[in-house]
Amino acid sequence: MPLQPDPAALAFLARRQSRPAKLMTGPVPDRAALLDILTVALRVPDHGKLQPWRLVVVDRADMTRLADLAEARAHDLGGDAEKIAKGRGQFDAGQLAVVVISAPQPHEKIPQVEQLLSAGALCFAIVAAAEAAGWASCWLSGWPSHDRDFIKAAFGCTPAETVAGIVHVATFAGEMTDRPRPDPATVITWGLP
Repeated sequence: MPLQPDPAALAFLARRQSRPAKLMTGPVPDRAALLDILTVALRVPDHGKLQPWRLVVVDRADMTRLADLAEARAHDLGGDAEKIAKGRGQFDAGQLAVVVISAPQPHEKIPQVEQLLSAGALCFAIVAAAEAAGWASCWLSGWPSHDRDFIKAAFGCTPAETVAGIVHVATFAGEMTDRPRPDPATVITWGLP
């Protein structure tokens, strides 16, 4: 049986856009509102029901700790002022974020890459659910997200885990214009070559 079209959902997705995290401010969703957003997002495609991810909610107080940790790690790496600024940036400006940790499970039939893609899909699902709930959202990463020592100290990541994304959720305090979008004719091939 075919599904019924949902024009409102399609219209929402057609106009959806990320807001720059540096232009987000308070208020942020309270715990109950964020739990509603995350419950919707957790309906993400998950091959084999493995749940190959976990979430860490980071509030404003945690952001300060993460900014300091990123700065210290940048110094350890011999980073210059630009690396330090980029490392601190999203945390200094952050209000509330959900860190999506890719936590692949051993499985003989479900490849690790599919589990990683499920974590990426979860990042987008959080972005879409947050915006549908009326909040600004933005999926970021940055060099600290890919630094083993940082993610171990910040989020307790094991050697098998990686950060798929840091999804900021707050109130948008800026003006937006849409960015150029891909021309479907340049990225879609109809049929096999």
